[in-house]
Amino acid sequence: MSKDSQMRAAINQKLIEMGERERLKELLRAKLVECGWKDQLKAHCKDVIREKGLEHVTVEDLVTEVTPKGRALVPDSVKKELLTRIRAFLAQHATL
Repeated sequence: MSKDSQMRAAINQKLIEMGERERLKELLRAKLVECGWKDQLKAHCKDVIREKGLEHVTVEDLVTEVTPKGRALVPDSVKKELLTRIRAFLAQHATL
């Protein structure tokens, strides 16, 4: 395991242990709903299903098709806020 992946694993473990990961996930959900991301992605899913036909689309196909657009649609402000929160958490718990 590389040093980078070890550090990521340690950070992730600390986030989980302290309950911060769940709080960040809730914040992310709320922000994505607030900015309309969820509605945009839902509409994109419907478009994909309409294009390909319900009988010809599996959940895996839909996830593969929609994931890149979903990631691209996350506003920079939401990404920045999450990153700021993670950095603040790490600064507070710097004994990793």
